[in-house]
Amino acid sequence: MSQLLTLAVEGSENPLVPPIPELVIGLIAFVIVFGFLAKKLLPNINKVLEERREAIEGGIEKAEAAQTEAQSVLEQYKAQLAEARHEAARLRQEAQEQGATLIAEMRAEGQRQREEIVAAGHAQIEADRKAASSALRQDVGKLATDLAGKLVGESLEDHARQSRVIDRFLEDLEEKAEAAR
Repeated sequence: MSQLLTLAVEGSENPLVPPIPELVIGLIAFVIVFGFLAKKLLPNINKVLEERREAIEGGIEKAEAAQTEAQSVLEQYKAQLAEARHEAARLRQEAQEQGATLIAEMRAEGQRQREEIVAAGHAQIEADRKAASSALRQDVGKLATDLAGKLVGESLEDHARQSRVIDRFLEDLEEKAEAAR
């Protein structure tokens, strides 16, 4: 180690500190290179960085605008969906009301038709009863006249005679019925 110290003391030059002319030349070369870079390269770099910044900001603005538009479209969609649901509920309610009205009308019509059919049936039954009663009276009158003719022993073909015989027969029956009481 003593040798290193002696070498260092003998040469007064420090290896870490360059000689002044080299330092000046290096400094001038640095200023020239820095000036060239500042004049030519730095504006291009700044221009590219500015374009990137504008593109990024434009992209962010576009994204925000798209997001705002998407939010607006979503709100419109939700409003249309709510309106469609409301309209569907209204249509359902109207259909139920129309169905209930139609059912009531059909019941009333069925009731009316039933009443018409029952009334027509009663009228037909009454007409049939009257016709049967009339036919039965004619048949009973004819049989009674024939029987009375056989009992009396004379022909009762004459209408006036038939009436007299039937009247006498009915009077006799009434007298017997009163006597039995």
